[in-house]
Amino acid sequence: MLRKFKIIFIGIVFLSLPSFISAAFLGEKTNFHIDSTFDLSQREEISATLQFIGSNLYLYTDDVWWKLLDSQEKSKIMQSFQNLNSEFYYKIYPTLTSIYGSEWKPGIDKDYHVTILVHPMIEKAGGYFNNGDEYLKIQSPKSNEREMVYLNANYIDSSLAKSLLAHEFTHLITFNQKEKIQGAEEEVWLNEARAEYASTLMGYDAEYEGSNLEKRVKTFLENPSDSITEWQGREADYGGLNLFTQYLVEQYGTVILTDSLKSEEVGIKSLNYALEKNGFDVDFSQVFTDWTIAISANDCSLGEKYCYKNKNLKNLRIMPLINFLPLKGKSTLGVNQTTKNWSGNWFKFIGGKGILKIEFIGNPENLFKVPYLAKNITGEYSLDFFELNEYQRGEISVPGFGSDITFVTIIPTIQSKMSGFLSIEPSFPFFWEASTIVEIEETEENLNSKYLEKPLSKMTKTEILDKISDMEELISQLKAQLVKIIAEEETEEVSCEKFDKNLFYGLNNNSEVKCLQEFLKNQGKDIYPEELVTGNFLTLTKAAVVRFQEKYKSEILEPLELEKGTGFVGKMTRAKINDILTREP
Repeated sequence: MLRKFKIIFIGIVFLSLPSFISAAFLGEKTNFHIDSTFDLSQREEISATLQFIGSNLYLYTDDVWWKLLDSQEKSKIMQSFQNLNSEFYYKIYPTLTSIYGSEWKPGIDKDYHVTILVHPMIEKAGGYFNNGDEYLKIQSPKSNEREMVYLNANYIDSSLAKSLLAHEFTHLITFNQKEKIQGAEEEVWLNEARAEYASTLMGYDAEYEGSNLEKRVKTFLENPSDSITEWQGREADYGGLNLFTQYLVEQYGTVILTDSLKSEEVGIKSLNYALEKNGFDVDFSQVFTDWTIAISANDCSLGEKYCYKNKNLKNLRIMPLINFLPLKGKSTLGVNQTTKNWSGNWFKFIGGKGILKIEFIGNPENLFKVPYLAKNITGEYSLDFFELNEYQRGEISVPGFGSDITFVTIIPTIQSKMSGFLSIEPSFPFFWEASTIVEIEETEENLNSKYLEKPLSKMTKTEILDKISDMEELISQLKAQLVKIIAEEETEEVSCEKFDKNLFYGLNNNSEVKCLQEFLKNQGKDIYPEELVTGNFLTLTKAAVVRFQEKYKSEILEPLELEKGTGFVGKMTRAKINDILTREP
């Protein structure tokens, strides 16, 4: 959270290393102003004692909190101080200052040490930074007149301590690089974006379990449509912003964060400046749109822009709002929604059969962008955009919905406001209507054009009987020809070394089904206990295929976003079977 003077929320703990001569001394007591909204007891001022002096930091602890600790707890915390100090001195400080630049040195207190004040805070606050401390008391009456950050005493032993330390120190650097040097006040969301990425930059998110990144992914999936530019200091604000920043840096490099920081511009304009400076032919709007697509598909085969490279994020996909259309007949579904600038919205359409039509109507006072993804039965995505007119209206038609196309996802966003984001931004309405239409209707007119010389309604009884007789004769000829073709196919030699065709329930007397059954039999009784090789793809074979698919779920089902096996031997199942066949002696 930022205030004026700004307070930046999120961090936690620091410590010391080789001791240099300093003006402060161990055991020194000092009164500090603190932020009552974060303090566990809502205090505005506390007394604290200097517990640790490092080469470039001081560590103070709240006297009330420290007195409540027993000797064993104090010893444990002092060890944590030692570890964090070493991490700060050897890794965090040199890494972040080499990328972003230095904090203000020697600063307002003419001391090269950074002050860390540890006091109990509310549960979800890791810590905060108050830029008012960088001003004299005559300018900011509650200034502590130090380069300092505040850390939650409850997190000193946390595995997140290093990540949160890096986060808060980034805010301290930002004050100097942006406000002191450039004379510009950074927008809160971008200030937080740089600090959020510090944990990944330092390598602390490489071990995903228990990491800051894991927390942010969980938060994002619970609040996916939270605007990345609106900042209310809530936990939800960090989820989407973190994942957008991960994407931004993966695609365009850390230099975008650095150059935007050292620009006179702030917020979106500073990012556009950095993108242009580094030769990228995109702007913030395009990057944000691409991210909303990537977080939905996360599929590099759609394009390098539409996936994460981080191994911990390669399987991350948004859970869109699902809209089910009835399977039979024409159906229509319409929904009114609201959204804010730079908020992602994802709506998935399943069910229905025929041509899917979606009409989009946005608030005409805003600029909308609406990409949409279609996924076919082989698991491949296609990407396109609504063409919106000046009134922010547009329509798409997707043929083959429910047959060739398994689902469609639309991703509307507002991208109008470019600066001056407030703690609470206004919401704007939009509307979509989805409908399915049968692609080919067997009406009397269609029948007439295909098979009849004149309309049914104008035919006599004798003419109808004659036509039935002609059709029965044609059907007999077709059946005879089919038998002949099947017999010829059965005489062809079929290789069991590779599967190139889809196989499915209902196939009879099929040589490739026999090959499939022999393969399943070789996979063991846990896959195909009956071990029948008949050439008929019926219930037992389908059940065996399901077991095989679920055994290799990560390779066959998860890429198709399926939880259970289907029994259909399609592209992904054939690929796994062929892979096993090539490896078998």
